[in-house]
Amino acid sequence: MRNFVYSTHPARVVFGPAAKVREEVERLGATRVLLLSSRSANVEPVRSALGPLLAAEFDGAVMHTPVEVTEQALESAKEADCLVAVGGGSTTGLAKALAARTDLPQVILPTTYAGSEVTPVLGETENGRKTTRSSETILPETVIYDVELTRYLPVPLSVTSALNAMAHAVEALYSPQANPVVEVMALDAIKRIARSLPVLAAEPSDVDARTDLLEAAWLAGMCLAGVGMGLHHKLCHTLGGSFDLPHAETHTVVLPHAMAYNASAAPEAMARIAEVLGVTDAPSGVFDLIKNAGGPTSLRELGFAESDIAKAAELATAKPYPNPRELTRDGIEELLHAAWRGDRPGGGHTIPDLGWLTAQVVASFDRTPDQRVKQLVTDLVRHLHHYLAKNDVTQEEWHYAIELLTRTGHITTDTRQEFVLLSDVLGVSSAVDVLTNSRTPDTTASAVLGPFYVEGPPAAEHGTDIARGLPGTPLWVDVLVTDTEGKPVPDTVVDVWQSNEDGFYDVQLPDLDGPVLRARFHTDGEGRLRFWSILPSEYPIPDDGPVGQMLVATRRHPWRAPHLHFMLLKPGYSQLITQLFVRGGPYLDAAGGRGDTVFGVKDELVVDFVPQQGATPDGRVIDGEWRRLDFTFKIAQE
Repeated sequence: MRNFVYSTHPARVVFGPAAKVREEVERLGATRVLLLSSRSANVEPVRSALGPLLAAEFDGAVMHTPVEVTEQALESAKEADCLVAVGGGSTTGLAKALAARTDLPQVILPTTYAGSEVTPVLGETENGRKTTRSSETILPETVIYDVELTRYLPVPLSVTSALNAMAHAVEALYSPQANPVVEVMALDAIKRIARSLPVLAAEPSDVDARTDLLEAAWLAGMCLAGVGMGLHHKLCHTLGGSFDLPHAETHTVVLPHAMAYNASAAPEAMARIAEVLGVTDAPSGVFDLIKNAGGPTSLRELGFAESDIAKAAELATAKPYPNPRELTRDGIEELLHAAWRGDRPGGGHTIPDLGWLTAQVVASFDRTPDQRVKQLVTDLVRHLHHYLAKNDVTQEEWHYAIELLTRTGHITTDTRQEFVLLSDVLGVSSAVDVLTNSRTPDTTASAVLGPFYVEGPPAAEHGTDIARGLPGTPLWVDVLVTDTEGKPVPDTVVDVWQSNEDGFYDVQLPDLDGPVLRARFHTDGEGRLRFWSILPSEYPIPDDGPVGQMLVATRRHPWRAPHLHFMLLKPGYSQLITQLFVRGGPYLDAAGGRGDTVFGVKDELVVDFVPQQGATPDGRVIDGEWRRLDFTFKIAQE
């Protein structure tokens, strides 16, 4: 079990028009507002909405929140009882710095996608060093997200601001404090940013894309508030605070390289990021997203001198901080050299984008009348195309896959279900079984049908020996069929089938005279069924076809754990297909690839086949050991 601490931060978030600012200020009981902004911000909508509540303005917010600027703004805050900030991370930072010194409440209206408005974190610069601190008193009381305030944000700034937000989400996924809540928010934020930035290139004022980015900024900021920061943020604070590099642009350039540095130590996080991006490699996927959106890709173009790399690496590694991969000065220098040059993580090899092709194929199914069919087919196309791209599948490899399926089809007959076998060994049959039949916990667990079921097995009376004299340890089976309330279900059709002592089903033995070790029974008036058979044994699935060749090639064993098949059918009740496994038998433990080769074992289906001696329930004389199986099947009404 992983350990983490998750704390929610009490901030009020309002998605709506900027005109709500007066209502929110009054809600805080304030009457004298200091309006904060940078000189380039459009504050007129907020100024008008505040009306007589506006007491003073300060428009000197700048990057990295220099302490000297905060001290200037303190003069303007002397007569205020509330701070309202309109702008990006710089203005939000100034509001936080003032609140930390005055305890004034804050109302923030973001105009970029920084996300810092929902974090209790403050970064300040003094004497060439940027330091951060965290406190609940720093957290703004209210944040108002108005898409109209961001709608005309220049595309270059939109890109870098959004990548700044993405950095919060990315680092949250491999933070020591990562948790399920943060992970959901982080992946959603990354997905929204990735799908929205390309839209802005075609239509910069697209409301849906801007809304997506604003919501992503909020989610990413919540991620940053919920977990600690790692290598990426530490590097960016160093580069910004000590070398005066632009904040959002620096985050944009550094992000894919920080991801590449940590990729080997955080493979699961990188795989999840790659999945939501629709790429095969997360660091290079983020780099490509930045490049295609027109964002900066090198520290060189931001004005950072290559000669300062050693100093930056020294500063960034001076104090330890949590990070998936050990931080070394040489490693950070290498990272910064790659970021300075603008290298693509993973080298220059680029897997072609299949998005246009996938979109065309998906669109071709638009006229499908059955919406369920449409969903299944189009999702199959998306996942299959993603699989091909992720694995960079070659034409030779795909031709081999087609040949495998062709050979599987050629060998399939009424008695040799190779396609079922393929589904079984890939775990698909068990997965579909779980999805279909594991939603009613009060019923007996289901299991896969397997490739050896034959329609219309021979009818048999209670007490019949379905082994028909075949060698093996005699087995007396006594089962009861009830509903979920424990009430017996009479006249239930129960099909039974199993392998012989050597691990073969009758359909695999053409010399046998008719069906054996399979039968169809009906439960009696009390819902009971009794018959003789033999103790099932482990057996290999057929390995003389394409499926067997695949198992050999992948060094997998072909063995199934010993079991008895049952299929129960009663009008008005849900069908139950299941298997009962011999407790203590081989291939029950899935650890290390030693388990059942079709992944059919469920703990609740592993039962006792109890050793017995002497008298039998029906008086049959047996010399030596025999086994007894008692079990109650529970089926649900439809």
